[in-house]
Amino acid sequence: MDRQEEIKINANRFVTQNEGKLRDHYRIGKMLGSGAFGEVRMCVHRETGAQRAVKVLRKSHMDEDEKKMLFNEINILRELDHPNIVKMYEFFEDEKRYYIVTEQNLNIVQLFRICKGGELFDEIIARGKFTEKDAAILMKQVLSCVNYCHKNNIVHRDLKPENILLEQNKDFDQIKIIDFGTSLVYDSAKSLDEKLGTPYYIAPEVLNKKYNEKCDIWSCGVITYIILSGMPPFNGQSDQEIMKKVRIGKFSFSDPCWSNISDKGKDFITKLLTYDVEQRPSAEDALQHPWIIDNSTQSVDSTVAVGALQNLKTFRADQKLKQATFAFIASQLLSKTEKESMARIFKAIDKNGDGKLSLDEILSGYSLFFGPSDPADIEKMFKAVDFDHSGFIDYSEFVVAAMNEKNLLTNEKLQSAFRMFDKDNSGFISSDEIKEILGFGKTLSEEAVNEIIKQVDANGDGQISFEEFSTMMKRIAA
Repeated sequence: MDRQEEIKINANRFVTQNEGKLRDHYRIGKMLGSGAFGEVRMCVHRETGAQRAVKVLRKSHMDEDEKKMLFNEINILRELDHPNIVKMYEFFEDEKRYYIVTEQNLNIVQLFRICKGGELFDEIIARGKFTEKDAAILMKQVLSCVNYCHKNNIVHRDLKPENILLEQNKDFDQIKIIDFGTSLVYDSAKSLDEKLGTPYYIAPEVLNKKYNEKCDIWSCGVITYIILSGMPPFNGQSDQEIMKKVRIGKFSFSDPCWSNISDKGKDFITKLLTYDVEQRPSAEDALQHPWIIDNSTQSVDSTVAVGALQNLKTFRADQKLKQATFAFIASQLLSKTEKESMARIFKAIDKNGDGKLSLDEILSGYSLFFGPSDPADIEKMFKAVDFDHSGFIDYSEFVVAAMNEKNLLTNEKLQSAFRMFDKDNSGFISSDEIKEILGFGKTLSEEAVNEIIKQVDANGDGQISFEEFSTMMKRIAA
């Protein structure tokens, strides 16, 4: 067996703690907001010029539980790869502070929040309520995130409008879910018993301290009720009063505003607010509800889609170093704009909304834009794009493979990627550096490392120069 098969390449592996100092890597800009633990500032990545945000947290202001929540959030965010979940790039630590670097398109709510469009909650207050079409588009994105998380055995546990951010253009398919501090990797065979959440949105079974991931579905039902009516389904003068009503779980559509809402819309809310957890739909089931399907269909720019799918077909990354470079570019170097058009196509192909593309979904996508395609050709392409051999094409894998190679492999991006490998700044990638970067915590055999270098090392000096690296990245496999 090829020893290189032992190396699993995944974009999320490049989201790590940077051992250097924040200011060596970023220019720090204006403060976007502050809170009990610290502040959020704009920052610019020195090497790429990318605008990001950094959450600066003072250790002295945090107790052990709060630090535990922070690292829980870091560990969960670094594993998530979804177009509607806030992207974390890296984190730093010094004697006095923690620094978490994220996308800059987020607006400040409880400190982890910075989208130029602001919070969904602000939008609800400004609008009073949403149209059914806007509400369905929004809830489709939220449920897709929830479905993706649940498929990865992650429960959010604090879904609410304040944790849903809108982009500046207020397009409801470009939201971001944030605040994974109370999230948890769960065992589906065991009940959860920690009482967590926000009174208006908390599920009754959470109050009873015996629940599972479907507590997130209840929260989605409450959010839908609020954005369609401008009022909560369970209300009261105090948190205790609100939670008392949640425990009972009775709500109504008696207010006059509901006379303008379709039966399908009311049925969708009723299904999500099913008191019996066993009868409550999963996120995947909720995405198939007629109200979501009828109202959330969005057109995709067919020219962009055809170009992306053509790029997928010609994409080749048959060498591990090339795969790792593409994964690094996807994780760290692509701009928000570069990702956005790809995100819309990705979501259009992702029919079941689980945040990854199966072979069947890819086949359907090609049939939609090109007519019948040879399944053998599509399967060959699918395997080439599926770097980590998961049996699915993840979001980052899709974005890299579907992008125009000219935009993807600019000299700037290649220089940045090369510097990431060239840890000692010698101008060459050595076998030790290959081991460090591609080992991902495991020891690679000399045989595997030598094979990686041999594929790229044109002059046979046992190391890889930038010219050799660049030639490898731009070479199209036969």
